Amino acid sequence: MAGIVFFFVLSVILGSFFTVETAQVAIVQRLGKFARVAGPGLNWKTPFIEAVVHRMSMKVQQFDVQVETKTQDNVFVQIPVSIQYKVIPEGVESAFYKLSDPVKQIESMVYNVVLGHVPKMKLDDTFLNQADIASDLRDNLDGSMKEYGYSIVKVLISDIVPDQKVKAAMNDINAAQREREATVSRAETNKLLLVKQAEAEAESKRLQGEGIANQRKAIISGLKDSVEDFSKAVQGSTPQDVMQLVLMTQYFDTLKEIAGNDHSNTVLIPHTPNTLTDLFSQIRNAIVAGTELTRQPVISASPAADR
Repeated sequence: MAGIVFFFVLSVILGSFFTVETAQVAIVQRLGKFARVAGPGLNWKTPFIEAVVHRMSMKVQQFDVQVETKTQDNVFVQIPVSIQYKVIPEGVESAFYKLSDPVKQIESMVYNVVLGHVPKMKLDDTFLNQADIASDLRDNLDGSMKEYGYSIVKVLISDIVPDQKVKAAMNDINAAQREREATVSRAETNKLLLVKQAEAEAESKRLQGEGIANQRKAIISGLKDSVEDFSKAVQGSTPQDVMQLVLMTQYFDTLKEIAGNDHSNTVLIPHTPNTLTDLFSQIRNAIVAGTELTRQPVISASPAADR
């Protein structure tokens, strides 16, 4: 008999010990009345008098709410809201005894706040004020839920989804706007290219003109020196003889350059040395004939001679 009593007392004592997991608390009642909150670790309860009635998580929890409403410009939108909440350590008693379903309570408040804000805004404003709506939600929920022992950690609005037809129209508008901006950008680029090309051509022509002018100055200076040197070296030579020699030299230099260029398509007709001499003679004879013509006196008609 004594052994039975011993084992009974031992089982009662051992059954009075209980453990609580990390990030949890236990609600202990004494004779049906709240007694205390037991924290993580090994705990003791009075046999037959106290009992653990509930274990509550102290972790941050999350649930999602899908709110459908209409904006000021009569566009129906879906607003997904994510709420993160947790139990306040000093509010465990209120969280257990005052509120039976915290998720339902928070969800109702979310609907009230969203329906109080979004219908006053136009669709574009809801996208711009998305962060402000989430901030107002958190402030309102946190102030209301603290009475029940809960704290709102964060409220997230991931996106605002309008009706499918409205969304398609918005995409078309955005696409048209981007295409218009791209067209303007391409036009500005082409304009800049044309301006730069015109400036480059103008600069090229200017430099080319300077080069030609310098080249002609050098040719004139060289011809002058050649005439003087040739006249000194060859007694009795005239400037015309020097010019014929220079022209012949340039003629052969030109033929040499044409022959050395594989891609040349230039043909000289005719191209014999005698032709160059004949051409020079023709020019010289024309000049002489013109000079003689200007020297002849003009004979005017006389009335006496007619008689």
